[in-house]
Amino acid sequence: MTFVLRVIVNAFALWITSLLVTGFNIVGASSAEGKIFVLLGVAAIFGVVNAAVRPVVAFLSVPFYILTLGLFTFVVNTLMLLLTVWITERTSWGIRIDGGFWTAFLAALLVTVVSFFGSLAIGRADRKDR
Repeated sequence: MTFVLRVIVNAFALWITSLLVTGFNIVGASSAEGKIFVLLGVAAIFGVVNAAVRPVVAFLSVPFYILTLGLFTFVVNTLMLLLTVWITERTSWGIRIDGGFWTAFLAALLVTVVSFFGSLAIGRADRKDR
């Protein structure tokens, strides 16, 4: 259940990012329902990438985290988003980034912030149920 909630939060964060960041596009659906399914699919892929690849990259990047006092986290977030884009580019649906690294950086920053606040809201909802 937690994974499903996180996928929904990430889908919402990706949708907000597609509205606010020029060059960050969700493609593959013409209807609102189709866009929701595309966002959920991309969010699931993004979640798997973050669960499987991110720990390895984070471990290998420890010297950079120390050197930059943790700011390298933003670069790792950008790389995870770019990996998700690379995976979904092999399909007819997914995310497309037209502006290069800096557009991806801005998009990853926005996805991180929106996901953080969404996760806080879900965390509070989970605690109320208990």
